Amino acid sequence: MAISTEYRTEEPEIMDNFLLHGEELRLALDKIAHINKLLGGNSLTLNGVKQLLDKADTTQLITIADVGCGNGDMLRTLADYGAKNNIRLRLIGIDANAYTVNYARKLSENHPDIEYLCIDIFTEEFEKLHYDIVLCTLTLHHFEDSQITNIMATFNSNATLGIVINDLHRSKIAYKLFGLICSVFSLNRMSREDGLVSILRGFKKNELELFSKKLNLKNYSIQWKWAFRYQWIIYKV
Repeated sequence: MAISTEYRTEEPEIMDNFLLHGEELRLALDKIAHINKLLGGNSLTLNGVKQLLDKADTTQLITIADVGCGNGDMLRTLADYGAKNNIRLRLIGIDANAYTVNYARKLSENHPDIEYLCIDIFTEEFEKLHYDIVLCTLTLHHFEDSQITNIMATFNSNATLGIVINDLHRSKIAYKLFGLICSVFSLNRMSREDGLVSILRGFKKNELELFSKKLNLKNYSIQWKWAFRYQWIIYKV
C-alpha cells in the first residue's frame, strides 16, 4: 500500500496510552533513547540548549523542563553537561505515564539535580509550572494541531529563556529508512509500530512556520537536521 505524507496522520500510537506499563514499555523506552542518541538526537537537543544558555547568565541556577522525558536519558545528558561546564542546572522530567516516570527516577538515582513529575500537560498543575528552558524531544508529534498550538502557547508563556523542539520530518524516505532501522536494532512490536506512525505524525517545515505565525513568535529558527529531524528553537531573550 502506498504511503502518503501529504498530511499528518491522526492514527494513535500504542505509547499514547498513559496506563501502559511493564517490560514491553521499558524495552521500547530504552530502544527509543538508544536510537535517538546514535542518530544524533541528544546532540541536537543539547545544541539548542547551548544556544539558549549563550544568552543567559549561567552564574545563576537554570531550570530546564523536559516534556515527554521518557527514560530520562536527555536529562542525564544535560546533568553531565552542566557538571562538566560548571553550570548549575535544576532539571525536571515530565511525563504523563507513571510507570515511565518511576523508571526514569530509578535510572537517575545518581543524579540528585534531576526530579521527575507525573503530570498531564493539559492540566492546571502544568500550566503553573515555570522554567527557564523547556524541551520537547520526539513528543510534539503525539498531539493534534489544535493541541500543539495550546501547548506551545503555554511553553512560550512560562519559559524565560526559550524553547527547544526536536521532532520528526514527515517524509517517505524517512518512513522507508525506519524499516531498515527496525531490522538492524531488532525493535519490538511497540517500537516498530509506533515508530512508523510517529513519522507519519511528524511535520513539514511549512507546518512549523504556520504554528510560529499563529503564536506570533518573533525570534525563532527552524532547521532541518539529520536524521530527518527539525530543530525548532524559540528565543525569549
